[in-house]
Amino acid sequence: MVRGKLVFITGGVRSGKSSFAEHYLMNEQAKRNVYVASGVAVDGEMKERIAKHQNDRESYPVEWVTIEQPRNFEQIIPLIQQGDGILWDCVTTWLANELYDNDMEKVGKVLFEAIDCLIHKAKIIVIVSNEVLDEPLSKYESVVLYQKWIGQIHQRLVAKADIAFEMEYGLSHQWK
Repeated sequence: MVRGKLVFITGGVRSGKSSFAEHYLMNEQAKRNVYVASGVAVDGEMKERIAKHQNDRESYPVEWVTIEQPRNFEQIIPLIQQGDGILWDCVTTWLANELYDNDMEKVGKVLFEAIDCLIHKAKIIVIVSNEVLDEPLSKYESVVLYQKWIGQIHQRLVAKADIAFEMEYGLSHQWK
């Protein structure tokens, strides 16, 4: 079985990550474009952001299949078809959803097992995440725990990725 391509995209909030990721995936011409959404509309701002992403995808000349998966990323595996293109937006939101209710060692292990499985099923996986480690470590224990986990996950994703981008001001910089 041929290994699909793994692309990691990070950057600050509203840096253009999602739009860049959507266009990148559409250019790959996969069997289907599958958007895996981790966001949960818990407040007005998040509802607006989700609606904007949905409207953006509706304006594109390709069809998108959307899977709402705020937790338990591995549950998308049976929904993915051979040759699909997957855009997962985003790791930081998913981690916030998972972090406080679970054994993170197990969650991290299951996450990377799922990615390994999907990479042999999908043509391409594009993973979006926010860069939150440019700031000093927080004085709050829960934030430090989040920073620790997102840092570890990002390092593992970049190590596994074929290509890694950082977005800033709508511009991409390819690091790998």
